[in-house]
Amino acid sequence: MTTDTAAGPEAGSRVLLSGNEAVAQGAVEAGVLVAVGYPGTPSTEILESIADRTDLDVRWSPNEKVALDVALGASLGGVRSIAVMKHVGVNVAADTLMTAAYTGVGAGLVLISADDPGMHSSQNEQDNRAYARMAGIPLLEPSDSGEAKEYTKLAFEISEQFDTPVLVRTTTRVSHNRGVVELGSRVDKPTIGFTRDPKKYVMIPGHARARRPVLLERLEQLATYVETSPLTVESGSDSTVGVVTSGISHHYVREVLPDAKLLKLGLSYPLPMKRIRAFAESVDRLFVVEELDPHVEDALRADGISVAGKEFFSRSGELDPDVVRRGFAAAGVVPQMPSITAAPATVSRPPLMCPGCPHTPPFLALKRLGAVVTGDIGCYTLASLEPLAAMDTCVAMGSSIGMAVGMAASGGAEGPVVATIGDSTFLHGGIPGLIEAVYNKANITVLILDNGTVAMTGGQEHPGSGITLQGTDTTPIDLVGLCESLGVKDVRVVDPYDLAATYGAIEGAMAYAGPSVVITNRPCVEAPTKIRDTPFEVISDACTACQACMTPGCPSIVWSDELFEGRRKVVIDPVTCTGCTLCAQLCPPLAIVPVTKEVAGV
Repeated sequence: MTTDTAAGPEAGSRVLLSGNEAVAQGAVEAGVLVAVGYPGTPSTEILESIADRTDLDVRWSPNEKVALDVALGASLGGVRSIAVMKHVGVNVAADTLMTAAYTGVGAGLVLISADDPGMHSSQNEQDNRAYARMAGIPLLEPSDSGEAKEYTKLAFEISEQFDTPVLVRTTTRVSHNRGVVELGSRVDKPTIGFTRDPKKYVMIPGHARARRPVLLERLEQLATYVETSPLTVESGSDSTVGVVTSGISHHYVREVLPDAKLLKLGLSYPLPMKRIRAFAESVDRLFVVEELDPHVEDALRADGISVAGKEFFSRSGELDPDVVRRGFAAAGVVPQMPSITAAPATVSRPPLMCPGCPHTPPFLALKRLGAVVTGDIGCYTLASLEPLAAMDTCVAMGSSIGMAVGMAASGGAEGPVVATIGDSTFLHGGIPGLIEAVYNKANITVLILDNGTVAMTGGQEHPGSGITLQGTDTTPIDLVGLCESLGVKDVRVVDPYDLAATYGAIEGAMAYAGPSVVITNRPCVEAPTKIRDTPFEVISDACTACQACMTPGCPSIVWSDELFEGRRKVVIDPVTCTGCTLCAQLCPPLAIVPVTKEVAGV
């Protein structure tokens, strides 16, 4: 993206953009001045692609609710603003969203929800179209990069026309696929300023009761608007089959049924029921093809329209052309697909933590010490898998500490209870849980895995990293001081690469009567700058094939062809080894030593 309004490709240029980049471009062209969010796949690149612009305020917030609060405040202050997050982030922001639908906006306010059908990088695959209906706000669904840009621009117009936040829903395929986008000119919107209006913006019950009818009247106006909206597009000529669809599903259906009549809903809440009914009457059989929940299908059935859908297209997982073809084959619309010869068997490659990951040693210690571990959202969640297998629960951002408190209170845990949480996740949603632990004197240990970044989504900045999204220095949060200020009396900091010290710190913290905190303090080896030290190697003659070094599951350590007393020895890949020393600390015969000769690529 460009760094100012004068640089970069000119308006009218055709460029290849991902859906995320296109959303960002649409916001820029719409005259956005404040863009805010929290990193989370598949939405992260939206803000990153415009972070270098000097004419915009682009920022990461501690969590999604704060992000929407900032965007709403900027909107009421009179500038167009956008809040960006993945689908589960809207759960965090929902408290603000539900009431922002009552207050309305100042300048345009758009919320981007990047949903993740198929759960490629998420703990659930909730369908956030439900939020539009629950909040009573309009919902736009682009199907490709070109629409992602245009729909984002239009969302600001709709927001200001109807005095409402607008939800734009993308999905993983739309977010990450690339398409040709025609660039437009930026519209510089003047700051309209804040207008004091307590009855509109101060949601005490008396004011909120008066705003509820306003919201309902707005929905009626939107229902009229959507009937003539150019975002509802009819195509195709074969009236034997008609399909109502939206988002990426539209492209899948068109690939499978190139001639069928399609009604594509760009604005899918509220629905254009009159147009849908007329479309239904023009075809012999009507289908709805949509990913996840029967959002449209249920609405059509409730309106008395005969339609088929989820009996042929699953409510679980992503759609794709093959899945859609199988659905239409089951419905008798297209021939059954021929059976496909099974693909050759492949060796499974389970996900593992990176070579040298500083999160590995603490989980080795927790497993050895017999802790019951309530985990959290982050790359350290991989510690739940073999060979570490040292995490017992993981539900949502920031849940680990509160769950640990409850686990300890239940008396049902066979062992000390430890909550594990990353630094960014702790600042996102873990602090109230720690307050709960202190307030109610929970006998738990909280392990804060501080690697200085939001590693899981690519190494983004956060309030503890000391730098903003736009690269300016800021005051980093002092985790030790923060924990102590909350009343934690036992706070320990340890270098996780020192395995003995890590064991000692965790064991000592677990022995403390009351809430205790252990903070590990090694940066992520992969982000933002790759950290590499002298790699290690195995002295084959000294190796006894005890295989203790395989315990952490480091991808750099692999089996060799040599045997010792019938057991396989190991070798270390010097190119991927980071030199963290963990395997050397675990090796009883001291057969793992630093490489002494130059290694190609290191």
